[in-house]
Amino acid sequence: MKFLHLMKAVDLLKGLWMKAIQALFCYLALSFVAPLYAADKQDVAGYVMHVQMTPAACAFDSSRQKQRKCLEGYSLTIASLLPEVPLNRDCSTKTSARLSPLQAKVVARVMPDENARIQLWQDVGGCMPMNASQYFRTIINFAERLKIPADLTSPNTIEVQKESLRQQFTKLNPSLPPNGIRFTCQSSKFNSVLTEIRVCYQKNGQYKQCASHIVTGCPSEFTIKGSY
Repeated sequence: MKFLHLMKAVDLLKGLWMKAIQALFCYLALSFVAPLYAADKQDVAGYVMHVQMTPAACAFDSSRQKQRKCLEGYSLTIASLLPEVPLNRDCSTKTSARLSPLQAKVVARVMPDENARIQLWQDVGGCMPMNASQYFRTIINFAERLKIPADLTSPNTIEVQKESLRQQFTKLNPSLPPNGIRFTCQSSKFNSVLTEIRVCYQKNGQYKQCASHIVTGCPSEFTIKGSY
């Protein structure tokens, strides 16, 4: 009987020892995976916010004309906040882009189309060091802090000089360097029309000079399409 009790005790100790070894292997495996995942996120060198000139974008792309931002006459919307990561990095994610009703209402002020928001998060969320709620909160913070020249929200279609518009931005936003903003235009029959503004940020949210690959696609003078 004593022998049986002893064998049972030995078997019990073996079982506990095997569980301890398994736990140790799991810990070591996770300790190697976690830093790799964290390093992946730390590769973000900064961010680029794409501010869309909505009247122009809606006029050039008929597929967008039934979107809320076109139907309700937005003058500016945020198209995206993209992470600066190494080329060919897969930033896709399957994590949820769902927001609370209150946050969704706030975000809709600058990104009115829910399907576009969901698609954006699915495209970039895998490279963001934050979840969807934090990501869209970051967009709101950036958008609220960026002061916009009145020319960009005028109901009238006007002609502007590129450098004049740049100076208006830097005057309204003193910490924004002149090379921290890029303009994108699209050609129409008679002129070039401003379709997008890109603003460059450090990881901590401060403005910075844009990288050399983020180029200006506008001539020295272009058109700003009025808000309907």
